[in-house]
This record gives sequence, C-alpha cells and structure tokens, in this order.
Amino acid sequence: MIPEQYQALYAIIVFLLTYALIMAEKIHRAVVALMGAMLVLFAGVIHFEEAIHHIDWNTIGLLVGMMIIVGITRRSGVFEYVAIWSAKKAKGEPMRILITLAAITAAGSALLDNVTTVLLIVPVTFSITRELNVNPIPFLIAEIMASNIGGTATLIGDPPNIMISGPAGLTFMDFIYNLTPVVIVIFIVTILIMRVIFRISATEEMKEKIMQFDEKQELKDIALMKKSLFVLAVTIVGFGLHGVLHVENSVIALAGATLLLLITGEEPEEVLLTVEWPTIFFFVGLFTLVGSLEVNGVIAAIAEKSIEVTGGDLMKTGFLVLWLSAMASAFVDNIPFVATMIPMITEMGPAGMNVFTNLDPIWWSLALGACLGGNGTLIGAAANVIVAGLADKNGNKITFLGYMKVGFPLMLLSVVMSTVYLYIFHWQ
Repeated sequence: MIPEQYQALYAIIVFLLTYALIMAEKIHRAVVALMGAMLVLFAGVIHFEEAIHHIDWNTIGLLVGMMIIVGITRRSGVFEYVAIWSAKKAKGEPMRILITLAAITAAGSALLDNVTTVLLIVPVTFSITRELNVNPIPFLIAEIMASNIGGTATLIGDPPNIMISGPAGLTFMDFIYNLTPVVIVIFIVTILIMRVIFRISATEEMKEKIMQFDEKQELKDIALMKKSLFVLAVTIVGFGLHGVLHVENSVIALAGATLLLLITGEEPEEVLLTVEWPTIFFFVGLFTLVGSLEVNGVIAAIAEKSIEVTGGDLMKTGFLVLWLSAMASAFVDNIPFVATMIPMITEMGPAGMNVFTNLDPIWWSLALGACLGGNGTLIGAAANVIVAGLADKNGNKITFLGYMKVGFPLMLLSVVMSTVYLYIFHWQ
C-alpha cells in the first residue's frame, strides 16, 4: 500500500509509464493497460469499487454491440459487394475508384466504425489495384484519411466520440448536427487535394478486367444480408431517437446485437469471437488508470491550471483543447489521450469548478481534434496501424515519413477548417 501523501505521484508515474509502453508498441496495448490498472489497484491508489465506478460501461456496451452486428453482417459479403460494384461504376478509372473507395470508407466509418471499415475495404482495394496494375499506396493513404474523417461525423464512428458522448450527455443526433457538416467539407477538400497529389493511370486492358468482375459472387448469404441490414438500420434509427427514448446508446446497440443473433440463429460462441476483446479490455484498464488520477485530484489540478492559462475564456479554452488534441493524437493513440481529457473538461463545468455553464463547444473541440489529429501520422489511430499492417503483409510498405508527408499537412488543414467552423458557429 502506498502512503496517502504519495498516491497522486504514484498514479502519475504509473500512468506515464503505461502511456510510454503503449507508444513503444513492444507489448500489446491491452496487456499494458491492464498491467497499469493492476499496479494502481494493488497499491491501493484506487479501490476496486471506485475503479468499477470509473469504467464507462456505456462505451463498453456500445462497442460490443456494434462489433457483434458488424461481425454477423460481414459474413454475408455485402461490404465486398459494395466495393466491387463501386469500382465498376467508376468504369475502372483509377482516380475515380480511389475517390469512390474513399467515399465508401468515410460513409462506412460514420455508420459502423473506422477499424471495421478498413478491415473490409483494404483487401478489396488490393484486388482492384492488382488487376489495374497500379500502386495501391495512394488508395490506402486515401482510405486511412477517409476513415478518420468519416469516423468524426457520428457518435459511433470513432472510439473518442463514443467515449465523449456519455460524460457530455450528447446524443447521436447532436453529433450529426454539430460535426457532420464540417466533416463533409473537410472530406471534399481533402479528396480534391489528393487528386492533385496523386497521378494514377491504367491501360484500357486493365480497366476492362475490372469491368469483368462479378460483384454478385461476393454475396455469400442473401438472407443473412437482408436481416443484418434491417437490424443495422433499426439500430441506427434507435441512435437517432436516443434522446426521445431516454435509453443509453449501449442498450440500443446491445438490443440490436441481441435481435440479430435471435433472427439469424447464429451461434453466440462463433459470433463473440468476432468481438475485439483486446480493445474492450484495453478500455477497461485505461478507465481504471484515469480513475486513479481523478480520485487523487490530479485531473482537477490540471483543469485548474488550464483555466489559468486561458484566463477562463471559453474560446481560448476551446482553441487549446482542439489543437492540443490534434497534435497529441497525431503522435499517440487518441483513445488514452481522450480518456484523460474527459474528466478534465468535466471538471471545468457545473459538476466541478463551474467555470463554464455550457461545455458543448469544448466537447466538439475535443472530438474534432482527437479524431482528425489521428490522420497526422501512421500511429495516430488504430485504423492507420491496421492498414499499414495489411499493406506490409501484401508487400506494399507504407513508410512513416512517406505517409506523414501527405497526412500531416492535410491533417493541419482539416484542423484549421475546424477552427474556423467552431469560431463561426460555437464561439461567436
């Protein structure tokens, strides 16, 4: 047991060491987060009951529910069908295909989640670029950026938004109204710039190969597809009615998952294997670690210092949160960063020091900064790392600096656009 006067210092040290190990990526981040949680629990820095209280079960439930729905839907082959159908609609023209796949990735990331979306789109991308005999790297970079931009648009698109929604009391429609408009503009500008950066062409013979693809062969189970899409649509409508129903988003997602299991007759044991349990336990460990900082007054002290720096000005605080989130999320995983920022921002509101009566502009700053900042480097978001790993397996290495030359400037531009948007619509 750590003496009381040293508990805050111990919690900070464990948190920083855990963060450093997550960044190093030598040990799986779920193991690192759980190890950090065990260190603070065994030391008595946070009690078990307090740790349970600090775990955001709404985030956990929402992630599990959506993972089950997507895991079942994936078996129908509908995602592969959409990708090939889109490539044919683009007449096999490489740049049109790049834009189309990026648009599908952005839309998929908004409605599902960005990690799942890239796992579905990237293998199809390799098939198409192989037939066209073109370099897949520009396509992959476009999909990485589209996944993080699209994921910013909705509550369920990116883990930071899921994490923010509960403590902030924001609904699915709040995210649609406040983030989707600026996200659409950012996506369009990003794609237009990519058209200038990347020059891709293919022979007529190669284009003809794409046109010969039969997307219907990808549909493995039509009945499963219909059931899955129906439940997915009902679940998304449920998210939209979240505020009216007064039911947590996690309950809606888990209800959708349960309904889909019921009407498809899928074996629960097999379906539950599709859930990314390492990610779930990573969250559990992380929430416990951040909880240890909160119960020992560390978060409140940081919030107080931040308010001193900004003079208690809402706009300056929003600017600080937006740009700090973007820069940090470019170089470290945005999930632990957001987990640390949430209680700090909460402390600034009526539940804490009551400096700001309305925290919404700061929450939107955090969401935009954390999600868009992930585009800055290859390690900025989980989707980036997954795409880079799949590229390596296929013999197409995306280098850290090679990606950063494209990603970092475009990320900065997206944050500048977010700053202008927030200034006009939230800080005036």
